[in-house]
Amino acid sequence: MMRSLRILTWHVHGNYLWYLSQARHQFYLPVDPNGGPGYGGRGNTFPFGDNVHDVPIEEIAGRSFDCILYQHRENWSGDHRWLTPAQRRLPSVYLEHDPPLDSPTDGRHWFDDPAGLMVHVTPFNALMWDSGRVPWRVIEHGVPCHRNVQYSGEIARGLTVVNHLGSRGRRLGPDIFAAARRDVPIDLVGMGSEALGGLGEVSPPRLAAFEARYRFFFNPIRYTSLGLAVCEAMMLGMPVVGLATTEMATAVLNGVTGFVDTSLDRLVEPMKRLLRDPEMARHMGEEAHRYARRRFSLSRFVRDWNAVLAEVTGVAPLHRSRRHHAKTSSTD
Repeated sequence: MMRSLRILTWHVHGNYLWYLSQARHQFYLPVDPNGGPGYGGRGNTFPFGDNVHDVPIEEIAGRSFDCILYQHRENWSGDHRWLTPAQRRLPSVYLEHDPPLDSPTDGRHWFDDPAGLMVHVTPFNALMWDSGRVPWRVIEHGVPCHRNVQYSGEIARGLTVVNHLGSRGRRLGPDIFAAARRDVPIDLVGMGSEALGGLGEVSPPRLAAFEARYRFFFNPIRYTSLGLAVCEAMMLGMPVVGLATTEMATAVLNGVTGFVDTSLDRLVEPMKRLLRDPEMARHMGEEAHRYARRRFSLSRFVRDWNAVLAEVTGVAPLHRSRRHHAKTSSTD
């Protein structure tokens, strides 16, 4: 059995950290009231378990860790200045959440530690980044299967889930959302969504039951990693509609689990068909759920992360019993 590792990391993407914490290692989050993003600790948004700990940055130098999980350029290049020399020599993993943003093909990654390991969250991201001399792995997303939530599609509208959509530029597609909404009824939820006529934020523990009532999920994003919201919608049994860019081109099976295209005009009629035909939507949603169970299982995600952590630390992989796993997450 692999012992529980002590991992220093940052609270950069809350949902991802919530799912990663199902690996049941001990995660330590730096807390600094004067720090930037990533220094808020556990916070109150996600129901983290007792294996996720806040640590004031002034106490970190006196703590012992097994590895460091970097998740942001600032974490790697400057924020680790308060680590001791011995802590900087610990096994390290850089979790890259995004594709290259400055240039889609010529972006050389700044994590230049051949003794470390890079983890990309999609095959597309790994394809596009120049990871240099650093070894890398792909760990695709894993999301919960909410056995107590069933897709109904009773609300004959689409749903988009993006935080601060109105202030994050064309890459996130606010213009795509606005254009689609002129032809098809689509609601928007997420932080700051009120600025675009949205419904506001829905807390992560409530989101599954909230969105399962909508007929389909619409993703307006042009260029980013595969959003966890897309995987979560598929796991709920929702058909997904979006742009056939980045990993979306492989995550949504066109005409089977939803619809993807590089033309918004060619997506409008399929969305209208989903609204007119709830049985078609239900059938496509069932296919989406089956596909998500195969590709985005949280149990597979945990196994992949344990394998990577075993690789960098030299500790044998963890094999948990089915009973123990069922107690720690509502997943496959």
